[in-house]
Amino acid sequence: MNAETNVTAQAWSIPTEAYLSPDYARAERDAIWRKVWQVACREEEIEKPGDFVTYDILDDSIIVTRQDDGAIKAYHNVCPHRGRKLTEGCGHAKGFKCGFHGWTWALDGRNLGVTRKSGYGDSLSADDIRLKDVRAETWGGWVFITMDPDAVPLRAYLGEVAPLLDPFEMQNMRYRWRQWLHFPCNWKVAVEAFNEGYHVIGTHPQLAVYSDKPTWSRSLGIHGNFGALQREGVGGGTAGAAGAPDMRVGLATSLNQVWKEVWATTTQTMVDVANKLVDELPEGTSAMEVQMHFMRRVIEEDARNGITWPALDPKHAAEAGTDVHIFPNTVLIYGPTFALCYRARPNGYDPDSCIFEVYTLEKFAEGQEPKPENLYKPEQTLDHWPVVLLQDFSNMGAVQQGMKSMAFSSARPHPTEEEAVVGFHRALAGYMGTGGPVEVG
Repeated sequence: MNAETNVTAQAWSIPTEAYLSPDYARAERDAIWRKVWQVACREEEIEKPGDFVTYDILDDSIIVTRQDDGAIKAYHNVCPHRGRKLTEGCGHAKGFKCGFHGWTWALDGRNLGVTRKSGYGDSLSADDIRLKDVRAETWGGWVFITMDPDAVPLRAYLGEVAPLLDPFEMQNMRYRWRQWLHFPCNWKVAVEAFNEGYHVIGTHPQLAVYSDKPTWSRSLGIHGNFGALQREGVGGGTAGAAGAPDMRVGLATSLNQVWKEVWATTTQTMVDVANKLVDELPEGTSAMEVQMHFMRRVIEEDARNGITWPALDPKHAAEAGTDVHIFPNTVLIYGPTFALCYRARPNGYDPDSCIFEVYTLEKFAEGQEPKPENLYKPEQTLDHWPVVLLQDFSNMGAVQQGMKSMAFSSARPHPTEEEAVVGFHRALAGYMGTGGPVEVG
């Protein structure tokens, strides 16, 4: 059940072990990270043959690279000779070379050279010394990897998420900006902060100008999803206009605010069109008419600038909600031509620390796509991060510390507005073999 119903939902509590236990943090390596499909990079990061990205998760490091034939392959980033890592970060290479003893490999993983190989006699087979494959598949412009050779195909893993988000054509979006930092909290605390809309009234009161109505939330198998009850707009910043007495003013106010305070979940074209609504439509125009006019004008302006909207049914956009959490560690907030995305990873085995990445995607005219670097921005100031994200960031360490209090034994997620959080812990329990959420009340 969700917040759209008037039926009281089952309440749950979530023990703190998943957030605080060093043993739990260590067990996640084998139980979760070596089993799941997880986002390694975007396809645009490995656009040309020889481009590569190094994806690190705890003790494992993966090379994701583009082949000469355009295919994408992934390998364990380890030399089979003495275990040295072969790559760091991202770059371009004709092949891979170990910096320790000089062994070399082709892009397809074949070993090309062993220093003074004759000394090994016949003891080395081709399979012994090739790079070890990691499964890689793509969806929505992302490259996912799994270290589990027996994992289901990616689309089966994504389940309901894929058909829900396919119409948004995220594979046609490109990076607009990318930043990352460390949080003094568990990676799950970071994920959950962006996996529900219940926090908006408390953390972002300025965004609830027109309505403080509840959100709906649901599990999608092991994944999660939430959205605004009003189910109006085309996603992102337009949802903030729901409930405005004058939708012309509401859209302009909401979109200007999120452009300034989020740097995402809308586009400059949307803002410009919204700012003209009062001049283009008479007072008293219904909210639905304003929405339709707004969408039509934005599509026209984008088309004039070489940007094509997806054939997105407004009803499907409303049903898709605001936000999807792809288990275990990726969160997407989306619209027809944009997305705000988060990825959280453990920072080693310290349960009190994580790596948190934020990036925005947008549709651009061909040839106009920026190629931003992924910038490390540890300073939590307005010079480096938008105000809304800083509001979110302020909760991270405070939650982690509060959970250690002798007065706090378990979390109590909202039964309807935080169902996606409860579902997240059900999925965690399934992988970890632990008890998971406990029914209360």
